[in-house]
Amino acid sequence: MLTIMSHVFDAVFPTPLPAPIDGPTRADLVIDSLKSAIVSGRLRPGQILVERKIAEQLGVSKTPVREAFIVLERSGLLAVEARRITVRSLSFTDIRHIYEERVLLEPWAIVDAARFDSRFSVAGRALVDARAHVDSNDNAAAAMANRRFHRGMYASSENEFIVKSLDGLQDLTALAVAGVLWERWPKREIEAAEHEAIYDAARSGDAITAAQLMKEHIAASIARVSRSELGH
Repeated sequence: MLTIMSHVFDAVFPTPLPAPIDGPTRADLVIDSLKSAIVSGRLRPGQILVERKIAEQLGVSKTPVREAFIVLERSGLLAVEARRITVRSLSFTDIRHIYEERVLLEPWAIVDAARFDSRFSVAGRALVDARAHVDSNDNAAAAMANRRFHRGMYASSENEFIVKSLDGLQDLTALAVAGVLWERWPKREIEAAEHEAIYDAARSGDAITAAQLMKEHIAASIARVSRSELGH
């Protein structure tokens, strides 16, 4: 079992962390490494995280790993079950609540972001990447590119509290995608077309239409989750 777990973590964390130089602490670096592995699907919902193994793979002591576990549990990405740390498994009700909060915040943030970034260049590059990954049927990479697209649409908002809230919601959405959504709703072409329409409206200077399209885009996800809750 230990040999199997070692191979699992070798694949998730292939290289040790660099030594911090007047920058992020080791705990911050561990947080970033774990978060990246979770939102990309390399660490799956329900997977047990072994403090010692992660510390060994990342080349750190157990203390920053323990600190990272605390932060990521508070953010909702990890769970404590029977004294074990696992990647959180989201229920359909959890996922619906995540989308319900996003549908309130994200359209507003697009309108606000447009005051400071009319080009939405980051979102545009993410769209190109997402389309390439959809065409090559790389679901995990497409999901990560879609996450970058959404962040690129709202990140220039002046309201740092909403940006931070949406970043957390995007992390949880990525966890949901890695867990169940891509398998249940492989509508990648539809999603890509909706993203392109949102981006085109924003780039043309019509942030209000872009926000409305984003609202409809997220609302469609809420409807799909609600049907799944009912077993449809």
